[in-house]
Amino acid sequence: MTVPTTRERLLRTAADLFYREGVAPVGVERLCQTAGVSKRSMYQLFDTKDDLVAETLRTHGPAIVADYFPAADAGLSPRERIRYVFQRLDEQSGTPGFHGCPFVNTAVETRDPDHPATVVARGFKEQLAAYFATHAAALGVADPEALAVQLTMVFDGASVRAVMRGTGLDGAATRTADALLAAAGAP
Repeated sequence: MTVPTTRERLLRTAADLFYREGVAPVGVERLCQTAGVSKRSMYQLFDTKDDLVAETLRTHGPAIVADYFPAADAGLSPRERIRYVFQRLDEQSGTPGFHGCPFVNTAVETRDPDHPATVVARGFKEQLAAYFATHAAALGVADPEALAVQLTMVFDGASVRAVMRGTGLDGAATRTADALLAAAGAP
């Protein structure tokens, strides 16, 4: 078993705290104390807290995204691959500790489209939309890009709804995705 580096401890702690409590409420002092890292070490690794927030998303984002996508060899149809994302969201939304989409949360908190963390978050949202567009195109819908935008909006809105209500989605995300797929003429 390898001991995590200072950088790894800091990024893991930041990912946990920022997701549970938000970026703004978690100060550098608390973050460093929780991670067992000095502020000096943090600032040697990252110029600013904003840079740390962006790197936290960049580092931990792929695992978050992978949790919502089926394995490449899952043997699912394009429609089933799209539905899988929403089924996972429906499942996750009902678990303790679900605080929505960390990418949306961060972008909403920063409120700046040019903030380094917002740029990273937007990149992950573009990956989600591209995933939907690829599978929508495979389904032969007339406008896969438009459907991808709609599906991404449903994903984001459903995540926010679950957080705001403090309850699971009870299948609402999947049902809404199904309705959009049907309206787009997906088989």
